Amino acid sequence: MKRPPIRVLDAAGSPSNIGHAHGRAHAEEIRKYTRERVDLVASGLWSGGPIGESEVLAIAESMLPAHEAFDAGLHEEMLAMADAAGITAAEAVVVGGFTDFVDTVRAVVGGDMPLSVVEDDCTAVIVPDSRATGAGYFGQTWDMHDTATDYVLLLRLRPDDAPASIVFTTTGCVGQIGMNDQGVCVGINNLVGLDGQIGVAWTSVVRGMLKSTTADEALQVLLDAQLAGAHNFLIFDKHGVGHNVEAMPSTRIVTTLDDTPIAHTNHTLAPETTAVQAEKDPQMMASSTARLDTANRLLTEGPIDEKRLFELTREPDAICQIATDPFHIESSGAAVMRPATGDFWACWGLPAENEYQHISFASA
Repeated sequence: MKRPPIRVLDAAGSPSNIGHAHGRAHAEEIRKYTRERVDLVASGLWSGGPIGESEVLAIAESMLPAHEAFDAGLHEEMLAMADAAGITAAEAVVVGGFTDFVDTVRAVVGGDMPLSVVEDDCTAVIVPDSRATGAGYFGQTWDMHDTATDYVLLLRLRPDDAPASIVFTTTGCVGQIGMNDQGVCVGINNLVGLDGQIGVAWTSVVRGMLKSTTADEALQVLLDAQLAGAHNFLIFDKHGVGHNVEAMPSTRIVTTLDDTPIAHTNHTLAPETTAVQAEKDPQMMASSTARLDTANRLLTEGPIDEKRLFELTREPDAICQIATDPFHIESSGAAVMRPATGDFWACWGLPAENEYQHISFASA
């Protein structure tokens, strides 16, 4: 489907100001997306068995102290967004950190892990400076159930207490992928863990990391976080320092970038993280493996620039996913960043059918 130019919301000032701007601008969408997410958890498709909506929201409520402890300012922003949009704080946890939240639900209710769990299936890469004429790149698709695509949004943020940043996200969510004006990039792949816990959702962790001035500082934010669920995080900065972190609540494995690009998809590669990874549906595992192999092959030789990464996200046989039965996963968007030069390109919808836009830190 051909999409219009990606939507950009400018917000500045205090955490409350930023949250209220987000909530007011997209209130109806946030309420609709929240209802879809709460219903999906209650249905049991992601959480191991049907549970009541009151229990869903009680679990979300129990996670609020962990969010406040991780970053009080981001917690304030999330509450302000929820208030402006007309949802509760607990609902904001569900809509803003869904895939981590369902890891927590499974841990709390003790349900069986259903093989039908549908993941967001992103393909992400870090390209070292040595392969990109001295200034490397981070890039990824953002893949999710096709109903999520309508909610894609860019936040262009100028907070009082942190670097300015451009954040790829969805309505009602504080952040998913981004780059700040200090030249720090953060991206993700979802993982499904058996060790979920009451903790902070990955979306707040991404935003917390984007308050950093170096990749190493962002890495420490991640290592110190009380994670609710499992994700792979990719970190890259303008100095060419990069890390890939398979981050489960109970263990974290760090791979530091050298002269070879790092690619990652939606399955763990380290023995320690694989030990607490849930069993994957064979079709989903085949997709994750094919996307990883394809990304590595496409980055094997030659200099890499943003156009080559655009084409990687458009690769039709594995990486650019089109929704099909039974999972209805599609590439809902993509982002490419070059932190040394401050360049950020974003695409809304299938990269194969839509154009990348260059987004500046300054509003028009």
